[in-house]
Amino acid sequence: MKKSLVIIFLVTVILVQGQNKIEGTISGLGANRILLMSIYGEKTKAIDSTTADPEGHFRFTIINRLPGMYRVQWAKDGLVDLIWNQENVTFATSAKNPEDSLQIISSIENKINQAYSRLDRINQAKLQLMMPLVDYYPVKDNFYASVTRELESTQTLQQHYLDSLAGLYPNSFAVRVARIYQTPFIAAGLNKDDRITLLKQHYFDRIDFSDTALLRSMVFVNKAIAYLSLYSNNRMPQKQLEAEFIKAVTLMLGAASVNPVIYKFWLDYLVGGFDKYHFDEVITYIADNFQDPSSCEDQERKSSLQKKLDTFKKIALGKIAPDMEIPDAKGKLIKLSAINSEFTLVVFYASTCPHCVAMTPRLKELYDIQKPKRFEVMAVSIDTSRTEWTKFLKEQKLDCINVSDLKGFAGKSADDFNIYATPTMFLLDREKKILSKPISLMELEQALRDHNLIN
Repeated sequence: MKKSLVIIFLVTVILVQGQNKIEGTISGLGANRILLMSIYGEKTKAIDSTTADPEGHFRFTIINRLPGMYRVQWAKDGLVDLIWNQENVTFATSAKNPEDSLQIISSIENKINQAYSRLDRINQAKLQLMMPLVDYYPVKDNFYASVTRELESTQTLQQHYLDSLAGLYPNSFAVRVARIYQTPFIAAGLNKDDRITLLKQHYFDRIDFSDTALLRSMVFVNKAIAYLSLYSNNRMPQKQLEAEFIKAVTLMLGAASVNPVIYKFWLDYLVGGFDKYHFDEVITYIADNFQDPSSCEDQERKSSLQKKLDTFKKIALGKIAPDMEIPDAKGKLIKLSAINSEFTLVVFYASTCPHCVAMTPRLKELYDIQKPKRFEVMAVSIDTSRTEWTKFLKEQKLDCINVSDLKGFAGKSADDFNIYATPTMFLLDREKKILSKPISLMELEQALRDHNLIN
């Protein structure tokens, strides 16, 4: 009996020791629902919920969770990101100004993170002000010498501060995050172009790509965005901008290739980001030169990422579009390759998509005014409701080829053309070669104009 009681006591102690809490008070919140979210890159997932008491106090118990960043969220813009690393976390903030009013009551990790983040924001603002002075102030002036000393001293002191934190807290998640955010030391004598070149070449020198635990934060996403911004320039035409991004992608994925987990994370993130903004040249380059390290040649066992990369190769500019055979509203199968027209515009849309509805009248106008008719429109609905689809056709009176398998984004055609959003368009020639992939009405009209299809 005594032995059983001892075992029960020891198990209870172990369980209690394995539990921690995230506890807070949000002034001005009241008795509202609060979510606890896990963070993985830019993705969040609700893992718990509770209701605050009338004073805005709440508590989450953390059991069997991995260290990382967690988000406490009570509204679209009402949130606080915190580190949990095997310790109790207690904080206070206000519902209206959560970030600026955040007070860490208990949690070494979050006190480190908050103090270092504030120092970094101040120093980055100082450096941004000092850089132009170094670039344009007379070199022989005493003030120039003072600014250059301050510029280098600011960076050195911050590095020493971080090194001291690492010495005191070698296993700190906050310190490891801060190390990833470090940028190369900028010597005062470098001009603007030389600074950018230095950053491009050495941006990832201090990253520990073996630390996959940091994927449970936004650090690798933010690092990628910051690096890509070194290559971005709003004054560049898209072709030149894509060429610059190709350089960035090559260096990024080359640096991350030492760890297949982080390499795959960045590969997936870059593919999604460049696809979202229709940087087709970059996507094609990635698809041609990089692959998911966890995938294999067996078609059935390929990862979703690798399948997406393979599909991008098939729908690149200059490629023959994948054929599709889809029923129209009367059930007749319509085959893309059988359309006998000088040009074919394939439009993937949904009746519930506001952008699709808004562009349809102009698309109808462009189609109807053709004399003679040189391009056909194959409008592929990704609706799942026949009622909604046929109602849309009746209201819009789009007298072109209208088809739908009523399978939404799960349909074969949507999969073959990598459709994840609507509207998505492809302009094809007679052989069904992809000539253009316009992403707006303006781009569509320009593509039609380029081929003398409209004035």
